[in-house]
Amino acid sequence: MPVWLREYSWRQTGSAVYLSLPLPGVRVTPANIFCTDQYLKVSIHPFLFEAILYAPIDETNSTAKIGNGIIFFTLYKKEEAMWDSLTIENDSKEKLQYLRENAVLKAHEKAKEETEAKKVTKQEHKKYALEATMELEEAGRKRIEDMKEKERQKVTKELELWKKQQEDAEKQKRVQKGRKLHKEIEQLKERKNGRMDKTGILNKGTSETRLKPTKDHGSYSMFSENLKEEQLPAPRSAATIKINFTSRVFPTALRESRVAEEEEWLRKQAEARRTISADLSELEDLKEEEKNPDWLKDKGNKMFATGNYFGAVNAYNLALRLNNKLPLLYLNRAACHLKLRNLHKAIEDSSKALELLTPPVPDNENARVKAYVRRGTAFCELELYTEGESLKEASTKSLQDYEAALKIDPKNRTIEKDAEKIRHLIQGKTQDS
Repeated sequence: MPVWLREYSWRQTGSAVYLSLPLPGVRVTPANIFCTDQYLKVSIHPFLFEAILYAPIDETNSTAKIGNGIIFFTLYKKEEAMWDSLTIENDSKEKLQYLRENAVLKAHEKAKEETEAKKVTKQEHKKYALEATMELEEAGRKRIEDMKEKERQKVTKELELWKKQQEDAEKQKRVQKGRKLHKEIEQLKERKNGRMDKTGILNKGTSETRLKPTKDHGSYSMFSENLKEEQLPAPRSAATIKINFTSRVFPTALRESRVAEEEEWLRKQAEARRTISADLSELEDLKEEEKNPDWLKDKGNKMFATGNYFGAVNAYNLALRLNNKLPLLYLNRAACHLKLRNLHKAIEDSSKALELLTPPVPDNENARVKAYVRRGTAFCELELYTEGESLKEASTKSLQDYEAALKIDPKNRTIEKDAEKIRHLIQGKTQDS
């Protein structure tokens, strides 16, 4: 039973009520005080104070000061008036209970409204922050675009200036070359005229005179006066050369491939894709995508990646009931059986995958390597054997599968190391025997 606090003191003015409530020997926190417009309650074990006020107060602006074992309340009245008493007196218990419940209900509604208002305010703040962030990002993008545009214009101007300088330099070179050539021709004419004056020999029947190189001009050739009349040959005519490549489905070159085997493999894959189990009466409750083997394979792959090996096996089982001609389903289920230590089943699924991965072509070599490695791993890890198989025989089969995988992928160092370990194991068993 709580201890009701009956000792308190209060005074009033026209606009406020001042209440002093002693609480000796207890520690009071704001959580122990509950106040509405006409109801005041202080609850701290084992004490309880409750007052249904004489008139409504402004609970928003009213205050409570806690200190030195006393609570001092300042309650501001909604209407200025003098109260006859602090609490309502001589009312029935039903009316007091109604006022108490109504005060609690109003407090709950007010708290709900404040929560909603805070939620709305928070959403508005988030919206404003998002808009401000978007504006900042847009301004940043615009600034970057402006910088890019200015840099592009600057580079364009520099490039145009460089091109103009190159053109001017080329033009100047052509002018200088023309002047030099004209000067050389004039010198040749002067030498020719001087030589003809000395010898007095005129060669009128010759239309073209060639002058031998002299020591003064080094490697320059001397041409006659009709040098300008000679014409250069016409440029070559343009043409288009067409090159046709043989269409190839496989990555190997045509000279290294086996066309017949590759075409047979493609045909088998196409037939396997078209093969769907006709007996789907028990699968009518499945969704449309659950009747697709490829979808089930992807589902099993995701389960395998998360470590749900039992779920992956179930997905591959259902996919194989729909289509048992796809080797990758057996290959993936063999990996699950290896994780679950179902070694015999892993060997069976790997062997079935190898049967379907025929003929051997470059397109399925990765799958064949995985099948050989998984079957070899299962043989190597197998500890209980049926039909009188010994550990040495199982290790020999494992080594054969690893060597078959190495023939397909000779650069795989991991497979090579595992095969070497199995060789050492077989040699050790041989020495022990």
